[in-house]
Amino acid sequence: MRCEVKTQNSELKIQNSPDPQSLASRPSAPSPLSPLPPDLIEIGKIVAPQGLKGELRVYPDSDFPERFVQPGGRWLLKPGQKEPQPIELVHGKYLDGKGVYVIRLAGVVDRTQAEALRGAKLLVSASDRPSLAEDEFHVSDLIGLPVFDQATQTFIGTIINVISAGNDLLEVERCAQPETSTKKPATVLIPFVKAIVPVVDLDQKRIEITPPQGLIE
Repeated sequence: MRCEVKTQNSELKIQNSPDPQSLASRPSAPSPLSPLPPDLIEIGKIVAPQGLKGELRVYPDSDFPERFVQPGGRWLLKPGQKEPQPIELVHGKYLDGKGVYVIRLAGVVDRTQAEALRGAKLLVSASDRPSLAEDEFHVSDLIGLPVFDQATQTFIGTIINVISAGNDLLEVERCAQPETSTKKPATVLIPFVKAIVPVVDLDQKRIEITPPQGLIE
């Protein structure tokens, strides 16, 4: 997987499969003249100017490279401001070995203007989320889902995070434990693979697992 730590307010995806390989997706670009959407997703943060002609380095918080290379409308939230403004992405490219993208935004033509955008966030509308391949999920859809043992239908806990560590891991906060029970860790990490997580039902808002012995005990 290309992600590090995955959180709810970012645009990241996760694949439930026998292996950790991910598949490509194709987001569309919103119009730069669209009205302010009610919900926005952060896709990256401007970390520094690049060169002298207004280009910008962006650290991605999205699993979709098209967000940074496909021209079109985005939203920009500058440091200290509460309302994002529409902006047009002119072009972008991935900077090999640095883990960042270099982009050009319309109207930003020199280093001084680029420096003023240091720390600004790039956003897209939540309704503009890319379609995913089978067994891929947006991380934000998984956060908060209850997790049940498939065999016993026992409620185990709630997903609070998704972490990439070789295979993706669901971090599950356990339900409240009786005072008389043996104390267990407050959270448990569950590998997000079909053999252990056979059911992800977004319509019913539940996940069912078949944990091997010792995983949640």
